[in-house]
Amino acid sequence: MAQDHRLQQQRFELKYLIDEGITLRMRDFVSSYLELDDYGTDQPNLSYPVHSLYLDSDDLKTHHASVNGAKNRFKLRLRYYDDKPETPVFFEVKARMDNCILKQRCGVRREAIPLLLAGHLPEPGQLLSKEPRHLVTLQRFNLLLQQLGARPKLHNNYLREAWVSPQDNSVRLTFDRNICAEPYFRAKAVVEMRQPVRVFPEFVVLELKFTTRFPNWFQELVRRFNLMQFSCAKYCQGVELLGSHRLLGDYQTCAWPDGPELRIAPAGLAPQPAGRMGGPAL
Repeated sequence: MAQDHRLQQQRFELKYLIDEGITLRMRDFVSSYLELDDYGTDQPNLSYPVHSLYLDSDDLKTHHASVNGAKNRFKLRLRYYDDKPETPVFFEVKARMDNCILKQRCGVRREAIPLLLAGHLPEPGQLLSKEPRHLVTLQRFNLLLQQLGARPKLHNNYLREAWVSPQDNSVRLTFDRNICAEPYFRAKAVVEMRQPVRVFPEFVVLELKFTTRFPNWFQELVRRFNLMQFSCAKYCQGVELLGSHRLLGDYQTCAWPDGPELRIAPAGLAPQPAGRMGGPAL
């Protein structure tokens, strides 16, 4: 999945929890105004997989900022769609300023992830784009990473059915299904999950995203299907279901299918692979 030309860098978004039983009728309604995202056209149930690796401090500052409803807050994450060596991983800063969402992303090559998360500057060949704004995004990501003392905490995965405006990127609607989350502490774009928890297991998360004004047909959609807006933060809900202690420094051990056991040191110290001394195992 290449650099997304449909990315809404500045937008408003509303979220709803809906029953799967109404999604087919909603799909019929939405298809009169939007077209299916290219990445979903040949996929089962018109959906493609989305993976996120969230980074946070040991005391989960970004999680608590979201739970407490801070007007100005941000999240740091890696966003990717498969585990193929040739496909990119996007370093993303998703910020909220009052009611507006600001999203920046920079695509990088997978082999660069450990060095970039350790604070190194990228080499030219490690970035997908030579546009200065993408390097600026990566620099901002790194600055926030260092200020926060953040490191990988949680792997999130779901299936996304996305509908987009045929004319521009001003309107976007998504259905997110089968949302799963589990702790993950490595600087790697992993897709496997060992023992995830289901997030919002009885519902589909509907997101309405728009860059200027709330479209009139969005209002009709909400009215016709009797939708009620909810706070549906996937990362925060995953943390709540898992228990924040499993992501903090006092969580002792966690074994993963892709590598050795990772032992988590007391809060404020770096995690170490079991049986090995040395620098941070990000």
